[in-house]
Amino acid sequence: QVRLIESGGGLVQAGGSLRLSCAASGRLFSTIAMGWFRQRPGKEREREFVAAIDWSGSNTDYADSTKGRFTISRDNAKSTLYLQMNSLKPEDTAVYLCAAGSVGLGLTADLYDYWGQGTQVTVSS
Repeated sequence: QVRLIESGGGLVQAGGSLRLSCAASGRLFSTIAMGWFRQRPGKEREREFVAAIDWSGSNTDYADSTKGRFTISRDNAKSTLYLQMNSLKPEDTAVYLCAAGSVGLGLTADLYDYWGQGTQVTVSS
């Protein structure tokens, strides 16, 4: 079992930055891939892929919409996943969720077994 708790969301102006964290409990954290997804307003049933990272942190992947602006990283000693978000745009407004359990770099939500509750990010224009 892995329990995930996100933090770091908030309100920011366009062009600003935020750093999200996802604290994980459970012994599996350092052995599994992790990912960030988001649910945009009006599309709460859709979990849109944002970024993924393998168990070691050596390999990452990003959605085209976030590539070059967002950076995913992890600290296995602290059992924590991060998402550094720069040059934020109003269309980045969403609830951001971290996910765990994919065997590799999972790009779709169905590949993950564990989910956090999410943290709200709002980008004003």
